[in-house]
Amino acid sequence: MVYTIQALSQLAGISTRTLRYYDEIGLLKPAYTTEAGYRMYEETQVNLLQEILFFRSLDFSLQKISQLIGHSNHNRLNILCEQRRLLLERKKTLDQMIETIEQTIQDEKGEIKMTDAQKFVALKERQIQENEKKYGKELRDKYGNDVMDAANERLKQMDETIFQSTKRLEKEILHQLEKAFQTGDPSGEEAKILAQMHKIWICRYWDTYTKKAHAGLAQTYVDDIRMKKYYDPDDRGLAKFLRDAIWIDTGMEEKVLPFDEKKK
Repeated sequence: MVYTIQALSQLAGISTRTLRYYDEIGLLKPAYTTEAGYRMYEETQVNLLQEILFFRSLDFSLQKISQLIGHSNHNRLNILCEQRRLLLERKKTLDQMIETIEQTIQDEKGEIKMTDAQKFVALKERQIQENEKKYGKELRDKYGNDVMDAANERLKQMDETIFQSTKRLEKEILHQLEKAFQTGDPSGEEAKILAQMHKIWICRYWDTYTKKAHAGLAQTYVDDIRMKKYYDPDDRGLAKFLRDAIWIDTGMEEKVLPFDEKKK
């Protein structure tokens, strides 16, 4: 079946403006355009739009969606299977949160007594899923499934005190990064404090700490755009400063710094 842009927008429940924008950025091109300038869509485009909207419902950026569906070995069945997996993970997280809320209501009514650990199960699971969505593929490719699964399990096993202190530490690291960055010296005392705080934080998740692994993780904050944005949302050089501070503190700078950068 062939659809005009108006018909497809009504079918998918999105605006024609959105479809035009997808066309402009090359995410979803029409099958063809008539001599009068009307965009026309066929089954291939309908299927592709379905994939795009599923990913959007999972909060994927348009840039990430473009990478996924624009790959040369794009396979619709594989995409659908991956979307099903992601949706089931989200459903699991939502079900756990609903269960936790229901238990909390019962606890408030005096019908049951929740343990402190039960109060945070759903929140931990949600954090795991968010981390997997944002950074999972890159970190699993770099460190392997066993390491990542172990890190997730350690998070699940954290008691309330450690879990809350870990969340606070994440914010304190960002504050210390700003403070150290102002000195302009990744080898200075403030930078050393920053690197040590970061070490404490990752040791909450890692079974085994090594300086090499720490330095390698720091490099991903520069190489991976999504991880970089967490530490350096305004692209001021904060991610690179953090990496350099960790490299210097671990003494791994000479072992991991690219040869062409050492000569600068």
